[in-house]
Amino acid sequence: MEKQRVVIFLCLSVLFTAVANSQTAGSLIVPGAKVEKLAEGFSFTEGPAVDSEGNVYFTDQPNDRIHIWSVDGKLSTFLENTGRANGLYFDKSGRLISCSDLDNEIWSFGMDGKHTVIVTDFGGKKLNGPNDLWVHPNGGIYFTDPLYKRNYWSRDPEMQQQGQYLYYVTPDHKSVKLIDIDFEQPNGIIGSPDGKLLYVADIRARKTYVYNIQPDGSLTDKKLFAPMGSDGMTMDEKGNIYVTGRGVTVFNPAGEQIEQIPVEANWTANVCFGGKDMQTLFITASQYLYSVRMNVKGVH
Repeated sequence: MEKQRVVIFLCLSVLFTAVANSQTAGSLIVPGAKVEKLAEGFSFTEGPAVDSEGNVYFTDQPNDRIHIWSVDGKLSTFLENTGRANGLYFDKSGRLISCSDLDNEIWSFGMDGKHTVIVTDFGGKKLNGPNDLWVHPNGGIYFTDPLYKRNYWSRDPEMQQQGQYLYYVTPDHKSVKLIDIDFEQPNGIIGSPDGKLLYVADIRARKTYVYNIQPDGSLTDKKLFAPMGSDGMTMDEKGNIYVTGRGVTVFNPAGEQIEQIPVEANWTANVCFGGKDMQTLFITASQYLYSVRMNVKGVH
């Protein structure tokens, strides 16, 4: 009888755990909400970033443009001739920082569209092709530098650095540091709003790692966070991490998958939260821009 009680107890525990996990996952999306196509006709959308008002800026890299999806649901073009901007992120001063890989650089845009170049090279050599970035609350910039050969390059399309690495730009933008070389092909990146954790995806290795961020910008305690890579990433207020590729997959802070959001596109490149209440998830996917209403807010 005692063994039967133990078996029953274990079965009930598994059942309750499954139900709890299901409720946690289902609670992310507003009940009945569907992924909505907002705009189409682009060549390849990427790099969504939200400003302080909730407007979402995103790139159409093959067409060398940055577009805006406003909080009132209107599409406009912010800028053309962006240096082939890819990943984007706003810093605290309201400047839009971009991975502009026409000449493999990091740019900073004012809202007048004028730009300054923050990073031109590393060690006297061009970068491979800065892809995605995250701006620390102190102003430092972490960026990934994989190699994706571009048909618009006039330079040698082969590897410029010795490998595909992760870099850090100091808050004064005067120094670039090599942070981690142990990647096959780093890509998506996001950090926590308190500036203590950094998540970096190795898309080719199909892994995402988490680090502790030190006051000097260095990283320690690298750990495998999830057995999945990502093209782009974001985070919500509960610390859940959203990764992309085939739709959007959500992992809780423990690295457990809690949601899969299907997207009707060949490839989901990137995600961010936006809108007036920061409760809309915006998804850049191939030729489209999508959104879905969430029960959680994004963080910036």
